[in-house]
Amino acid sequence: MHDYFEHDADIGIIGRGNTVEAAFVSAARALFTLESDPEKLGQDVAIQIEFFEDDLEYAFITWLNLLIAKAHSEMIALREFSLSREGSRWKGSAWGERWKDGMERGIEVKGATLTLLSVKKSGKRWEARAIVDV
Repeated sequence: MHDYFEHDADIGIIGRGNTVEAAFVSAARALFTLESDPEKLGQDVAIQIEFFEDDLEYAFITWLNLLIAKAHSEMIALREFSLSREGSRWKGSAWGERWKDGMERGIEVKGATLTLLSVKKSGKRWEARAIVDV
């Protein structure tokens, strides 16, 4: 499950999951749903992300910002995500399709910020949240 929230003039995203990786994936879906309707996208283009980070909050921001940078530089609308972790090494993938004329565009997300950044376990589930700059 993923959600959005508003903070002043900003938009926040929330991802939840049974693992921290699942929460990060859920948050990525929430973020990219702001840019396009995932139900209307294909999955013919894939990107790979890899980074090293021990701190969960910094890993969350790094994950989101690497996805945003790669999607924007390669002009891809993303719809599906996966992420795994071994120690401080994170490896992720994302799928979508290249932007084309006539595709409906939502809000362009410029980046994820440290504002209200939180990655925590609540009961048996993880929650990751951040404000995104639009």
